[in-house]
This record gives sequence, C-alpha cells and structure tokens, in this order.
Amino acid sequence: MLVIYTSPGCASCRKAKQWLKDHEMPFIEKNIFSTILNEKEIRFLLERSENGTDDIISKRSKVIKESNIDLDSMSISELIRFIQSNPSILKRPILMDERRLLVGYDDEEIGVFVPGQLRTIADSCCKQCPDYSSCGKIREA
Repeated sequence: MLVIYTSPGCASCRKAKQWLKDHEMPFIEKNIFSTILNEKEIRFLLERSENGTDDIISKRSKVIKESNIDLDSMSISELIRFIQSNPSILKRPILMDERRLLVGYDDEEIGVFVPGQLRTIADSCCKQCPDYSSCGKIREA
C-alpha cells in the first residue's frame, strides 16, 4: 500500500495527492503533525534513504538550525526519537510503498509508483494514440 506523509499547507503535498487521485492510485495519508510516527516507520524511511538523513531531513529547518545538533553523531535510536519529537524536520511529501521511497514532488519520478505492468501497457498503447505525434514532441522538449 502506498503511504504519503504530508503536512497542512504543503503545496507539494497537495500536488502529490492530486496526482495519485488523478491516476486512481489508492493511498494512505499520514499528517506528520497529527499522527505520531512509530519507530518502525522511521526506521523504514531511513533504511530506504540512499543518502542517509540528507534525503529525508531538512537541514534548513528551524529546529535543526536552532538546536545546532549533529545528526550524523546520533545513534539510530536517538535519531528516531529526535524525529518523533520534531516531525517538522522531515522533508515533505514523502511517498513510499513496500519497495520505493520518493521525497518531494516530481511529475516524472512519481510515476515509479504506477505498477510496471501498467506502465508497459501505457507505453505500448501510446504509439497508437492519435495525439502521439504532438505528445511525443512534448516529451522530447
């Protein structure tokens, strides 16, 4: 199941949710301020981050700047507790399923959540579409 971590007032979160709705993809939304993230969820996020905390934690967040904390020196348990206490440090939106993680909203990258079989069907049908020539030019541009 696809899970999207959001916050109120986040424009990128609204775009991501709308994209999922437009593509009829079921998802569970978790507002990081009204839902307490459990240790297992945070550990899952950290394990799927290619660049460690840089992928999911905003170094520009007010909490990070004011606390002058070195995230790299924290143990995993300390880091998890810090995130639970300060969810605002997380970048948003965060989309994940059993295998993939996407941080932020990107029109092209969000497509990885469409099952591979459906992407293959869409690609093969695309060439038969009467608008393919104009659409293809748009894609190349």
